[in-house]
Amino acid sequence: SGYDLPLEELRQFRQWSSRTPGHPEYGLTPGVECTTGPLGAGFGNAVGIALGLKMAASRFNSTEHAMVDACVYILCSDGDMQEGVCAESASLAGHLKLNNVIAVYDQNRITIGGEIDLSMSEDVGKRFEAYGWYVQYCDGHDHEELETCLRNAKDQCRHPSLIVAQTIIGKGAPTMAGTAATHGSPLGIEEVRRAKEVLGWPLEPLFYIPQEVRLVFAQRTDETRHLYQQWQEQHKQWKRDHPDLTEQWRFHTEKQTPGNLLEKLIAAVEGVEGPTRKLSQNIIQEAARLIPQMTGGSGDLEPSTLTLIKAEASITPASLKSRHMPDPSFSGRNIHFGIREHGMGSVSNGLYLSGFWLPFCATFVVFSDYMRPSVRLAAISGLPTIFVYTHDSFWVGEDGPTHQPIEQAWALRVIPNLYVWRPADAVETAAAWAHALQRPGGNHPSALLLTRQGVRNLERPPGFNPKEIWKGGYIVLEAVNAKPQVILISTGSEGGPVQEVRTHLVNKGISVRHVSMPCLELFKGQSKEYQNYLLPPTSKKIIIEAGVSGPWYQYADHVIGQESYGHSAPGEVIAEKFGFTAEHLTRKISNYLDPLI
Repeated sequence: SGYDLPLEELRQFRQWSSRTPGHPEYGLTPGVECTTGPLGAGFGNAVGIALGLKMAASRFNSTEHAMVDACVYILCSDGDMQEGVCAESASLAGHLKLNNVIAVYDQNRITIGGEIDLSMSEDVGKRFEAYGWYVQYCDGHDHEELETCLRNAKDQCRHPSLIVAQTIIGKGAPTMAGTAATHGSPLGIEEVRRAKEVLGWPLEPLFYIPQEVRLVFAQRTDETRHLYQQWQEQHKQWKRDHPDLTEQWRFHTEKQTPGNLLEKLIAAVEGVEGPTRKLSQNIIQEAARLIPQMTGGSGDLEPSTLTLIKAEASITPASLKSRHMPDPSFSGRNIHFGIREHGMGSVSNGLYLSGFWLPFCATFVVFSDYMRPSVRLAAISGLPTIFVYTHDSFWVGEDGPTHQPIEQAWALRVIPNLYVWRPADAVETAAAWAHALQRPGGNHPSALLLTRQGVRNLERPPGFNPKEIWKGGYIVLEAVNAKPQVILISTGSEGGPVQEVRTHLVNKGISVRHVSMPCLELFKGQSKEYQNYLLPPTSKKIIIEAGVSGPWYQYADHVIGQESYGHSAPGEVIAEKFGFTAEHLTRKISNYLDPLI
């Protein structure tokens, strides 16, 4: 295909340092668009890529120049069709009439466990018709039938397309064709030899590619190289014809952000107090104004997550039949994902992979469990998707334990390369958004855990540099002398009550440093010298967070957390009952310290 991937890499399939791993990995193997190991993930990514291209076409295409006119092709399996993320993404694609999606369903009716009849009997084609897809059927081994279906799919004006291609897995293998034994295991030397005999292929070499196949791929490589050169020439002419859009193109394709973004976002909430989700709402408006490639939406919870870009329209189902003309249905930046959290995460990852967008998506923290595989894939792939999670503790209140996250913050923190933010006030919320959008140090996804209840701004010394927050942990208020006896460490909404506790302890003559830890991942990336300076081993370190406490003991001598699920009651009542008011925290911490200091 023209990629730098010699046959030797295939000989090293699934071996150490090979570029042909067991599942395709984004950024490792040339030509791989996304990491798709978990079934259905690639399907969701493809829908996001297709949506991203539609949105870009609405901005940059014209009657003279179709700068964005690609179709997105999916090769999927029986296993994909069983996964919920595939169903969620397909439903959204059908609703939006994404006619630039063409899925070829390799229906061999075999999974690892055996024939598909053991676990699945619905008519997948009819299910996709109900989603609003154009569905065709063919013999997947008949190239002419498949080509006809592909041409029909490309001619579709108002629907995504599914081609149900009925196949035999391992076709040609004399004893293993059509069986689960061919699904994930090598055929074996004897079975390969007999299959080659049936095909009339030479028995040697073992890795044999017929010359006719090489020729087809070489011709296709020449064709696509020519098409690429044509596009480059068209792009040059487009820039001459549309100088007003050239800077926008650069913003979208190069993911540019203003150098003073942090200062601008802090200014958007300067002096404002309230729930961090409300502070985030103000920040999103300013960020979207400054960053035209920023887009996102919520899993039907926008009135609660407050993630609507107010100056922008919503994405709606396609209104034009053409794939190439700018369709106003896709000119907005607000995406209504519906109650499809897993699909939302996968589609959002695809929006970034389309090459044009910096996406965010939003739901409640407790529902991060629904979309964990998509979050993990973003972390594996280094995608800068921003996952906005609100209602971050038992302060959710009346909805009760099903909606009150206790373990979710740490469940997210243990995902490598995911930066989890739990900001305490306006400045930290602005810093979290700025870091997630700019990603100093390299690409990674971010999770922002925001409150339902109001918080008050932390007291900081004059001249405080907000970039200190980007260290992940920093001194909010220093001890009276240089050697703190006690360090109180808070995250999120616990910061305000902890400042009250500090005042009480200082009045008792105890030297106390208040440290805020909004992003543990950034703190772990600091030098050992800084970590030891911030949390010296000679001080008593107490962490306060309204969630499970166990993992915090790697940093603390004592932790005040929440080990049980919540209750249905007003948030203020629960805080009182669970002992997270300033008064209760002061008593707990004083009782702990009295025998020690």
